[in-house]
Amino acid sequence: MIYQITRPSGRLEGEITLPASKSISNRVLIINALSYSPYTIDNLSDSDDTRVMSSVLNASTNEFDIGHAGTAMRFLTAFLSKIMGQWTLTGSERMKQRPIGILVDALRKLGAVIDYVEEEGYPPLRITGTALKGGVLELDGSVSSQYISALLMIAPSIQNGLTLRLKNKIASRPYIELTLKLMKKFGVRYIWKGNEIRIEEQTYKPVRFSVEADWSGASYWYQIAAMTDDFDLLLKGLRLQSLQGDAILAKWFDQYFGVQSKQEGNDVRITRKETPELKRLDLNFVENPDVAQTFAVLCVAKRIPFHFTGLHTLKIKETDRIAALQNECAKLGAKLAEPQQGEIAWDGILDENIDAIAAVIDTYHDHRMALAFAPAALVYDTLKIADPMVVTKSYPDFYEDLKKVGFSVQEVTE
Repeated sequence: MIYQITRPSGRLEGEITLPASKSISNRVLIINALSYSPYTIDNLSDSDDTRVMSSVLNASTNEFDIGHAGTAMRFLTAFLSKIMGQWTLTGSERMKQRPIGILVDALRKLGAVIDYVEEEGYPPLRITGTALKGGVLELDGSVSSQYISALLMIAPSIQNGLTLRLKNKIASRPYIELTLKLMKKFGVRYIWKGNEIRIEEQTYKPVRFSVEADWSGASYWYQIAAMTDDFDLLLKGLRLQSLQGDAILAKWFDQYFGVQSKQEGNDVRITRKETPELKRLDLNFVENPDVAQTFAVLCVAKRIPFHFTGLHTLKIKETDRIAALQNECAKLGAKLAEPQQGEIAWDGILDENIDAIAAVIDTYHDHRMALAFAPAALVYDTLKIADPMVVTKSYPDFYEDLKKVGFSVQEVTE
């Protein structure tokens, strides 16, 4: 399937009901289960990842296929390791290529019984749930924060609790902070001092909880706003004072692209303000890797040279996102470089012989590739997206929301 996205003919305005935060939903599902809560979670994300997580937690089987859902793989590996029974956890072919050895090794040190069904260090996993015994664990803080979050969430229910000592620079710190803030809302105490996080053995307290709107999903509307001069968008359910680290977007888009944000009740309105023309953009995404694609495509569309760092975790996402960005931005005439591992840069030079309108953007089973490239239709008039429904992983209504503000979305043949 290929979708052709065509830019609106008039002013860009409307109200967008953003999806609920996938990051919050997936964490709260695990925490809610660990608290044996009688309450259901309000405004739970309807993304594929969250549906998978919810279905596993409510399943009557012991074999689970989580497809492309990386968050579910990491969180459920830790969760199931302490739930009595024998469990099989598998996923898509891409999931079987995504390493999980660091998390498995850490859990084994706590007494977990986990075996690799196929290749050592990768899913599928056979997990025999058992009582875990805590202590001190050393973990590389520069790896995926989801490994760390997975361990933290089960820490209160481990005998003697858990102390995590994180070596090297901590990647995606806001996601670890998000996990701890959510645990605190369910009554858990913790101490984070320097690179050490200590959680005593204790009991989660059931609470009523409602999930806020997703800032990663909001990033594509800020991207759209930055690509046009005449817009007025109300992003419903979004909070400037948010638990999510990606809320830093409001500051970045205000500072660099003249998109200003104003809280209006439970919603955020974004409008244009005057701002100096941006000559070059240098950003470190070590704490916000999920929005790197948004900014890369935006800069190429607006011909802004850039140098982005802190992208080490992008290679182990749904796809190698650095390679994917290089391949697809080349179809728009931009040759992106990787100066060092975990970096991506562009000199602002476009190959004028490339016809971007003829391009079909491949998505690599990665929702953020489709979500980040579709807005570029504002600059190129039309843009084609292959396998467009990968967006259901995090933002199922994305194309319907584009139509609400005047974009045309049509299925076409290549």
